[in-house]
Amino acid sequence: MTPNTYQIKNALISVTDKSGVVEFAKSLTELGIEIFSTGGTFKILQTNGIPVKSVSDITNFPEILDGRVKTLHPNIHGGILGCLDIPKHQQEMKEHNINSIDMVVVNLYPFEKALESKLPHNEMIENIDIGGPTMLRSAAKNHLWTAPVVNPNKYNEIIDLLRTNGNTLSVEFRQNLAGEVFRHTAYYDSLICGYFDKLSGEKFPETFALPLKEVQPLRYGENSHQNAKLYGNQFGKIFTQLHGKELSYNNIADIDSISRLLLEFDAPTATIVKHTNPCGVGTADTLVEAYRKAFATDTASPYGGIMAFNRTLDLATVEEINKIFSEVIIAPKFDDDALEVLKKRRDRRLIVANFDLMRQTLGFEIKSVAGGFLTQESDTKMVTAADLKCVTNRKPTEEEIAAMLFGWRIVKHVKSNAIVYAAKDRSLGVGCGQMSRVDSAIIAANKAKEMDIELKNCAVASDAFFPFPDALMTAVNMGATCAIQPGGSIHDQEVIDAANANNIAMVFTGNRHFKH
Repeated sequence: MTPNTYQIKNALISVTDKSGVVEFAKSLTELGIEIFSTGGTFKILQTNGIPVKSVSDITNFPEILDGRVKTLHPNIHGGILGCLDIPKHQQEMKEHNINSIDMVVVNLYPFEKALESKLPHNEMIENIDIGGPTMLRSAAKNHLWTAPVVNPNKYNEIIDLLRTNGNTLSVEFRQNLAGEVFRHTAYYDSLICGYFDKLSGEKFPETFALPLKEVQPLRYGENSHQNAKLYGNQFGKIFTQLHGKELSYNNIADIDSISRLLLEFDAPTATIVKHTNPCGVGTADTLVEAYRKAFATDTASPYGGIMAFNRTLDLATVEEINKIFSEVIIAPKFDDDALEVLKKRRDRRLIVANFDLMRQTLGFEIKSVAGGFLTQESDTKMVTAADLKCVTNRKPTEEEIAAMLFGWRIVKHVKSNAIVYAAKDRSLGVGCGQMSRVDSAIIAANKAKEMDIELKNCAVASDAFFPFPDALMTAVNMGATCAIQPGGSIHDQEVIDAANANNIAMVFTGNRHFKH
């Protein structure tokens, strides 16, 4: 006898998710397979006229402790773990009247749903499954003789294989089932340890378990030769697609980037991003005016870009943004008439965003490196006027403070080295991703000049300190009258002296915003 030829004669079924289980059990019965079950599963199978025996018939022991103990018994685990090709196992099973259990069909207490419902701690504890994972892991370990089934989507395939192959399952298929079990229990356990880490305030544990569930396969990654998928149990709850082609890898990266930027603003705000870098940001009393300000920063780059708004998107704004092609448009809500116009472009993705939920998910970030992962807390630090330290002889005016803070919110989301020229309600020029901060200052100014934007009396924001006066003086020569930067360079005094010599007001924030 080999695993390939061993016929399945019985199955233990105990499922929380009962979708498809009645039909599955009925088909097993038709194949002559005896069924044992527990609790609610036993009742639903019995109610539907399916011959079923209780696990108590195997254990000769009742379910106790409110169901906490029902399958944790040698007759169960001996039946699951016995290797039928080892004479010693066969002899011991015979001595102790333990019969082989050939298939274990189990899915687990709904801890994930309990987590989403934010149940009280005592109820969360009762949603931690013990017997289920133990049976599954036992069966997965001994998959050659006990087929482990955790996924209801596999029911039909299993029945087809059993019918075709005389109640047998191949070793290869059993291995696939085993792998699925260990992935499932690893995900389940990672949710639980994450819950306890949150209770204890543990941000960087010695060992790190991350619950990741596939959301959707993607056509490809950043480039067409790279395979890709989206994982994560929150993305689809934060962002709901109403219209357009399926999201690409790059779309998703842009959506995340622009939404993080938008969270910085409370007033009606429009943002435009291309390749995760801001093209323009504007705030105003109305959304359409906010969009005009954002778009004016750079009227060329937004073509094919991503736009996001933090208010209901109305028809007046849509009539403006509809003048160019955009890949993705994001808003917390769309007016019906605005949505009707936007849907006329078949391929454009329209996304409803739950920004409040997004704020709750920004705990940490992960980046892959060769042979490992970098983790860090999300950069959610906010700066107010009270946090600013003026280091120059001239103090900034209220309008300058507003402009500097506006630029600071944007520069935080621009790839380093980053320079942003800003007014109190809009971006004026953005320079990103340069090896030299001077180059970023020049690029931002050149873009403003190209757009015929006046930089006189603007604020300049730098994501990290000015290492020398050169980048500051580049901005000053372009028209900046005030500057916001972290400070902390060994040459701070030289930079401050240059600012004083040019009657520039400069403030330090005490923290930088590198973004790589």
